[in-house]
Amino acid sequence: MPELTTPEHSANVMCVGDIHWDDAVALLARHDLRLNHVAAGEKIPGSYWGEPEAGIIANDVYVRDDTPVHSMLHESCHLIVLPPERRAQVHTDATDSVPEEDATCYLQIVLAGQLRGVGSERLMADMDAWGYTYRLGSTKAWFEQDAEDAKHWLIERALLPTV
Repeated sequence: MPELTTPEHSANVMCVGDIHWDDAVALLARHDLRLNHVAAGEKIPGSYWGEPEAGIIANDVYVRDDTPVHSMLHESCHLIVLPPERRAQVHTDATDSVPEEDATCYLQIVLAGQLRGVGSERLMADMDAWGYTYRLGSTKAWFEQDAEDAKHWLIERALLPTV
């Protein structure tokens, strides 16, 4: 399971304002989630880490233009991995389950590959820059060498296509 240290928010990471909004809305909608834009300087509802991190409440994901894409995807994936009855009860904190957290991290990397101009490689680099830490030293090393449990967890729940 990754650990996240809260950075000074100065890392050069891709933010929601840098991507095509409609692409993000469509990606989340395929998972029955609504992406909500919060105005600059406004508080982000449901943000666990605080601004500029994304927030979640039930089927809604809240972001500002300065929200990192990795945060939008991570919080969205927390909701995606939950069954509907649990998702409906989420406000700010989705889980304390290690398998769900690992599945969330894996899925956010996969979904980044479906966002035009983002991609999995960029997302993994941004996760490292933001402060995600894994025992193998990088997000990419974890994803490629140590994430089989997360991948199988997602496949068993039909959240990843079988290969």
